[in-house]
Amino acid sequence: MAEETATLAESHTEMTEYLLPNDTNNLGRALGGAVLHWMDICGAIAAMRFANRQVVTASMDHVDFISPIDLGEVAVVEGYVFDVGRTSIDVKVDVRAENPRTDDERKTTASFFTFVALDEEGTPTEVPRLDCPTAEETALREDALAERQAQLEAIVERMES
Repeated sequence: MAEETATLAESHTEMTEYLLPNDTNNLGRALGGAVLHWMDICGAIAAMRFANRQVVTASMDHVDFISPIDLGEVAVVEGYVFDVGRTSIDVKVDVRAENPRTDDERKTTASFFTFVALDEEGTPTEVPRLDCPTAEETALREDALAERQAQLEAIVERMES
């Protein structure tokens, strides 16, 4: 029997959220918690699409909010699986702000999530092997792996200083 595989492209997920007052702070900008919630949902959908199984969030790496999302802008949340373990699925999630009136876009944040796949009894279960059949998928995977490694090294460096 062949080993089960799934592609990076099969996991690709894009969500949009229109920033309304309920998700803003007193400056009219997105609440960090709302953005993290959107990122977790997007990452979970990408992981479920990849594994065809229920998943739970195991961890989220460091997050820097590098640009605000303003009231009336659209938050575009995009995620894809870039690595897997035996039962774990690593997902890169990027967020950008889009002004629907001017088409201007800017990156606002990114992070790496790890999810664990569960069987029907809620027990961790094996996930498919990641396949990147196209050059674009391979490049996305390699970029995510390198970016995560650089981010982890920067965190260690900050902690040691």
